[in-house]
Amino acid sequence: MTLQLIDSHCHLDRIDLQKEKIEFDQLFDNAAANQVSHMLCVAISMDQFPTMVATAEHRENVFFSCGVHPCHVGEDKNYALSDLRKLADAPRVVAVGETGLDYYYSKDSIKEQQASFVHHIEVGRQLGKPVIVHTRDARTDTIDILKANKANECRGVLHCFTESWDMAKAAMDLDFYISISGIVTFKNAVELQDVVRKMPLDRLLIETDSPYLAPVPYRGKQNQPAYVRHVAEFIAKLKNVPIEEVASVTTNNFKQLFSTTNL
Repeated sequence: MTLQLIDSHCHLDRIDLQKEKIEFDQLFDNAAANQVSHMLCVAISMDQFPTMVATAEHRENVFFSCGVHPCHVGEDKNYALSDLRKLADAPRVVAVGETGLDYYYSKDSIKEQQASFVHHIEVGRQLGKPVIVHTRDARTDTIDILKANKANECRGVLHCFTESWDMAKAAMDLDFYISISGIVTFKNAVELQDVVRKMPLDRLLIETDSPYLAPVPYRGKQNQPAYVRHVAEFIAKLKNVPIEEVASVTTNNFKQLFSTTNL
């Protein structure tokens, strides 16, 4: 079986190429060498979105999202939240977000985060595109908002998941996927590893969240899409299945969620 992996969440425009002493194209060469065929480059603000797209739009194996990260709500100067639908309607944009709630870093903007989250879900439903959800220290509110705003109609993913099995089940009940990052390889990620063991493969995605959260053996260094292979290998060991199965199922999950059947 030919191995094909997809990095379902990365920030290519935020990778410090000078620090790595490489050219942008080398990221893709490294990815290809590790059987990573495609990647989803995720926006954290609408001001940043056009530059992010310009960075990688010449690459046919890169998809994009458009949205405002909860820690960046209210920071955009060139766009208003009302511009989200127009920007997210672009053909290469396959998802809305990342959006969600972060009560760990941004406790002073909870109401603004919640309003933005609701708007992203509305746009996702209008466009028929899934939402990418960031959640930290906001388990109950995240699920409650997804339920109240019928997020099951557009579906989506809880990205870089570090929460409980109960939250994972609640999200899956809403037809959401769970995306696992390099955190799962950390020695102290015991709860997350247990969640992954319990998770059905057909609800899992894999990601790097580059340039953050590099997996073992690169922990503490800058992350890149090539390293999603280490996430897949670790999950395969946790679930006692071949990496080929993890690769095949998570790639198919990506296609199903983001309607990218031309991979």
